[in-house]
Amino acid sequence: MQDVMKSFLSIAVELTALFIGVSFVIHLLQGFIPYKRMEELMDKSHPMVSALLAVGFAFVTPFCSCSTIPIVVNLLRNHVRFPVVMIFLFASPVLDLTILTLMTALLGWKVSLTYTLVTTAFSIMIGFSLHAFGFENQLKNVTVENFSYPHTGNRMNVTTAIKETFSLMKTVYPFLLIGAAIGAIIHGSIPSEWIVTYLGGDHWWLVPIAAIVGIPLYIRLTTMIPISQILITKGMALGSVMALMIASAGASLPELSMLHSIFKRKLVIAFVSSVLLMSTLSGFLFYFI
Repeated sequence: MQDVMKSFLSIAVELTALFIGVSFVIHLLQGFIPYKRMEELMDKSHPMVSALLAVGFAFVTPFCSCSTIPIVVNLLRNHVRFPVVMIFLFASPVLDLTILTLMTALLGWKVSLTYTLVTTAFSIMIGFSLHAFGFENQLKNVTVENFSYPHTGNRMNVTTAIKETFSLMKTVYPFLLIGAAIGAIIHGSIPSEWIVTYLGGDHWWLVPIAAIVGIPLYIRLTTMIPISQILITKGMALGSVMALMIASAGASLPELSMLHSIFKRKLVIAFVSSVLLMSTLSGFLFYFI
């Protein structure tokens, strides 16, 4: 029990310092981000430029899979092109600067860079593929209430950034602590031999299993990253861990329920299948680093 507490405190203190620091910088800079202008550019630029803008938009909107939906609805209502909206939908939950900073600190820059490139590439390919296969006709009439982008009329000052950081902590930080606690319990309670025997090694079938398990978990990446570090330390392959992370961040049961209100059934199924494909193929790619 003492080892579990030491491990928890070590993980929690490290992640808290990183989370507060990066979140503060992001919120300080948000006053300079022209959200409406980015929306206009995504709608009118060359498709590939729009795709990259959608990914960039995902970076500056650090939301979980569920809180991404209001922005998706707003983009659709403003007639932003369907593939661009889909790219944002896939990229937003799995890409943001806070997550990548934590990932770099715990798993290394090589893993973080590969993760960014892989998830970006798959988000773009899936967005354009859904358009090419005609899934645009699977949209329902969408409405959104009481939605607005972060206010950018005035430059955000330090006091406002601090308030926004602690506001974000109220909703996200508990999940980070849960992840640190689970990671500490795994580190102190689950024998390395068990993980090596049942989840370790380079068995290819562990990757799709991890992806399938990840979707119903609804684990935020802020929660999953400290868990993944412990799982890797215990002997679980990086590819399987990454498949679990991407699937749990990219889709969840609450999100699917919300998507069903704006997507018809075929598009919901295509969305889930795409997340499974992205997480599985990404997991396989991580075997090469």
